[in-house]
Amino acid sequence: MGVMRVAMVAGLALSGGLVGAGVARADDHPPLAASRDVTVDYSVTPQGAPKPMDVRVAFSGDGNLLRIDGAAGKFITILDRARQQVTLVSNPQRVFTQFSPRNGLRNPFLLSLSMKFTQAGQDVIAGVPCTKWNITSDRGAASACVTADGVILSENGVDGDGMQGQLMAKTVTYGPVASDQFVPPSGYERIQPHVRAPHDQGPGAGAMPPGGGGGGGGTGAMTPSGAPQ
Repeated sequence: MGVMRVAMVAGLALSGGLVGAGVARADDHPPLAASRDVTVDYSVTPQGAPKPMDVRVAFSGDGNLLRIDGAAGKFITILDRARQQVTLVSNPQRVFTQFSPRNGLRNPFLLSLSMKFTQAGQDVIAGVPCTKWNITSDRGAASACVTADGVILSENGVDGDGMQGQLMAKTVTYGPVASDQFVPPSGYERIQPHVRAPHDQGPGAGAMPPGGGGGGGGTGAMTPSGAPQ
C-alpha cells in the first residue's frame, strides 16, 4: 500500500505493479497517475529519519514518466512506467545506471489497483484541493490525499515493503516538463549498479541492482563495472 519507504526512491515503494493490476470502477479509487505535466516540491520523512527531507518530483502528463530529485540535487531517479525501467543518476560522479526491477515499479508517487481505497473526505494542501483516501494492502494501511488529476499531495502510513513514513506537498506547479528531464544527462557514463548501505542520503540517491529489493531504486552507490568495491 502506499507511502514512504526509507530514504530512497526505490525504497519509496508501493507494492504491486502499476500496469495490469486489475479492473475497478473509477469511483472506487483515485486517479492512479498524473494526467498533466506538474512539478511538486515535497517534504518527505522516511521511518527513522531525524528530520524531513526536501524532494522535487516532476510528473509527465501521460502518467508514464516520473523524475525525483533529492539530496540537494546530487542524485536523480527516473521511473519509466511504460518500459518498467529505473534510471539512477549521480551528478557528482557524472554517471547513471538503468535496470528493470524484477517485481515491477513501485513508488509512493504512483498508485496501484492492487490497493484497496476508501474515500475519507476533502482537503486543501499547498493551495490545491484533493480527495482524502484510506488505503489498505497486505502490508498495512496508509492515508493519502490525491488531486482530481492524479497528483498525490500527502501520504502517511505503511508502504508495500512494510516501511513507514510520510510525505507532504509544499508547492505544486503545473506547466510543461521538458522531455530531456526524463533521460540521463548528456555525457554521463553508464555503469553497473553496486549496493552499499549508507543511511545519510536522501530520496533518489544511490542504486540497487535488478531484483535487489524495492522497485524504484535503493540506498547505495553506483560503481563502474570492474571497479574496485
